[in-house]
Amino acid sequence: ANCKETEADEEQFEDAFENIPVASQMDLKSALDECNIALSLFLNNKFSEALDLLRPWSKNSMYHALGYSTMHAMQAAMTFEQQDILAAIGTMKDALQTCQRFRKKNSVVESLSHLVSRQDSDQLTEEEMHAEMCYAECLLQKAALTLVQDENMINFIKGGIKIRTSYNIYRECQQIVQMTQDRVRTDAYCQFEGGVKLGIGAFNLMLSLLPLRILRLLEFIGFSGNRDLGLSMLREGASTHSLRAVLCALTLLMYQTYITVVLGVGEGNLQEAETLLQPYLEKYPSGSIILFYSARIKILRGNFEMAQEKFEECIAAQEEWRQIHHLCYWELMWSHSFQQQWLKAYRFADLLSKESRWSQAIYMFQKAAILSMLPEQDVQKTGEKVEELFRQVEGLKQRIAGKSIPTEKFAVRKARRYMSPNPVKLVLPLLEMMYVWNGFAILGKRADLTENMLVTIEKAEIELQNHPKPVEYQVDDESLVQLLKGLCLKHLGRLLQAELCFNQVIQSEKRIRYDHYLVPFTFYEMGLLYKQQGHNDKARVHFETAKNNYKDYSMESRLHFRIHAGLNSLKNSPTSTP
Repeated sequence: ANCKETEADEEQFEDAFENIPVASQMDLKSALDECNIALSLFLNNKFSEALDLLRPWSKNSMYHALGYSTMHAMQAAMTFEQQDILAAIGTMKDALQTCQRFRKKNSVVESLSHLVSRQDSDQLTEEEMHAEMCYAECLLQKAALTLVQDENMINFIKGGIKIRTSYNIYRECQQIVQMTQDRVRTDAYCQFEGGVKLGIGAFNLMLSLLPLRILRLLEFIGFSGNRDLGLSMLREGASTHSLRAVLCALTLLMYQTYITVVLGVGEGNLQEAETLLQPYLEKYPSGSIILFYSARIKILRGNFEMAQEKFEECIAAQEEWRQIHHLCYWELMWSHSFQQQWLKAYRFADLLSKESRWSQAIYMFQKAAILSMLPEQDVQKTGEKVEELFRQVEGLKQRIAGKSIPTEKFAVRKARRYMSPNPVKLVLPLLEMMYVWNGFAILGKRADLTENMLVTIEKAEIELQNHPKPVEYQVDDESLVQLLKGLCLKHLGRLLQAELCFNQVIQSEKRIRYDHYLVPFTFYEMGLLYKQQGHNDKARVHFETAKNNYKDYSMESRLHFRIHAGLNSLKNSPTSTP
């Protein structure tokens, strides 16, 4: 038998939806079957029913424990809400205890030799093999949640020992697969193999994203990440019919549509994302998680109008997980911002600040920043006072694990200008925040909208020239405007003009008083500009300058992620010949 399930089996799961009795006993096969049903329920927006199916056995069956905690983890990853993240970490701890009970007492990995002997792998029962896998998977997800929770990785490094254990178990499991190729390929064995692909794939992909200075710390404790290996394992895993196929697909979608944009150079493989999503769109046409990614891909293609329809469809598809609505509101807010439909964008920022608990400080900043793009009479119609909103930002800042969220810190610092009795207005604060989220890489897909944005930026530039700010902020504000202008020009193909704008920022370095982040970020942008022209050596010099010559500025860890991605992209980039 091969590892592809038959269509008939899938049908059976679908039919089993309507009336699911609680099982009276649970072996490995029944557990895998029941988890498959739960997964289908989950993808059909029946979140509570999926959790209800898994909960009764979540303390006595490793797959129920894994499924139950994974759904909490997926909710946390979808919503980025701290509450969900902490709850998911809690269910992961319980799941780890359940899995531990099924592991071979002197577990493979705890033996001194880190290589599984042929004899060891033959002695492991199928259940013990799966227990190793489920245990490693829970540990990995716990690590991923920590990554989401804390962008500057301190937690990640603190948890290094746990992560190393997980990584080593996966490597052992991979060796078990290699040594047992001659085993009868039962469904349970194929499920095990699918788990290896998900684990080895996700681990390599995650580690390959990390800037070198962090990777050095991690490699010190036995890690290394290979992006191409990670992607190919996940692709293989996504193409099977195993329980983990959808997790492989969702990991790849998250990578191609978010991670490459926010922490990379903004070039996800959208063709791959669409291909991965297609079978799930056919099978779960109103599944909100599937619809959400479908809309996100349209955003990244610059098709904002159609994306907006899809997000509205996603919102209408279910009421149970409101957090998915909040994710849609966030995307809709930016989509309308790209089109300079400020009042519509404001409506979604306002909804977020009323309904979502993820980051009240950022939502408040967004509301104020969007309204500051509007003429005064339009702002009055909303009943809001821009200065008042900015003044509220600092009081809403939260601390997680004793640290602030970098984007919140940034918003708080920018909003402080409004604390003085005669505040000096921020210049284009919404476009500055758009840049922080790498939004210009998305806006740049649409020349018409980029051209409109350039007009808005040039108006602000003229305003600054005609009404100079107090000396304290003038150079900072001018430099920000030049960076934003350069980004638009770059995406419009006016590369020489873009370079002039970026150079203006770099030449102002000594006179910038507050926004010190502008210079290293501009060096990075200059690197991308040279890369686009095939001047890879110049690009590398600019990336390295941004990386090595600056520290202790806003969003530093985010820039280090982007520089790391930029340097990696040079390896596959053609060089122009003079």
